Amino acid sequence: MQTRQDDGAIANESLSFTARNAGMLLVIYSQFLFASMDISVKLLNGLDPPVHALQIIVIRMGITLICCEIYMTIMGIPDPIAGPKGVRMMLFIRGVTGFFGISGMYWSLQYLSVADATVLVFLTPLTAAVAGSIFLKESYSVKQAIAGIFSLLGVVLIGRPAFLFGSLDVVTQGLSDVAPAQRLVGVVACMVSVLGNTGAYTSIRTIGKRAHPMHVMSYFSLWCTIMSSLGMVVFDIPVVYPTSWMWILLLLMVGVFGFAAQVHSLTMGLQRETVSRGVTGMYAQVVFVVVLERLFFGVTPSLPSVLGAAIIMSSAFYVVVSGYCARCYQTSVLM
Repeated sequence: MQTRQDDGAIANESLSFTARNAGMLLVIYSQFLFASMDISVKLLNGLDPPVHALQIIVIRMGITLICCEIYMTIMGIPDPIAGPKGVRMMLFIRGVTGFFGISGMYWSLQYLSVADATVLVFLTPLTAAVAGSIFLKESYSVKQAIAGIFSLLGVVLIGRPAFLFGSLDVVTQGLSDVAPAQRLVGVVACMVSVLGNTGAYTSIRTIGKRAHPMHVMSYFSLWCTIMSSLGMVVFDIPVVYPTSWMWILLLLMVGVFGFAAQVHSLTMGLQRETVSRGVTGMYAQVVFVVVLERLFFGVTPSLPSVLGAAIIMSSAFYVVVSGYCARCYQTSVLM
């Protein structure tokens, strides 16, 4: 009898832990899905013939657009296609800037490890803080500026430009065939992604609650699909047709993982978590990426990459947490 009571107590304690940390668990799960999606993109880049980043975006965001429109239609959300009046221009800006955010990331994966590219994109909280100060008149402290300067050091350590590092043998194991110039191109692509994400996050903050999250996602996926399709036409990029079941499977994984991570796991998780805990959970993506990249590609980060990652992640975490604490303090004063 005592054993049954103990088993019941353990079960209730386990259930209580899951309930208390549901938001954090959903955020961590979303980061696993994002990491799996990026690994799938990297695998597509290695196929023969390789699938261009723009074609991957067309397929992924096309799937997301269809899912968003179906969801809004079933749930009876008003204006499922055009979005609410008064915020349509901001929704358009979110879509266009979001395209540069995702295309820069996918472009960088041709030359960088998934781990390096993922860490570089974590510069976004720093640049978003600057954009918020300029466009939304949010506070921006000297300490945040110092964190941004330290992050640039992290970028240099990961990018390792030849004019600073010369022929120093700090190549990431598993990526020895990537030339220093190509690696620099990958870093530039990540900076394009960071700027695009900054514009997207700033526009989302401007929109606020005036539009349903599905409106934001549908505009994002719509303009990503349109601009990627136009890019393929303008730059005469050939369409790669399926040649194996692996090709189809990987593209489906990119679309399904991306939609599930963005709309369900991450959104639902952040709705249940504080900003500081939510961002802490997002850093789990780096761990998942390192493990998955080691399993699939045999890539081991070099020491400079590890140091650069630590600097960028610490700086980004400080900016987010300090901003959150400042808002908490202001709220307590007003109350």
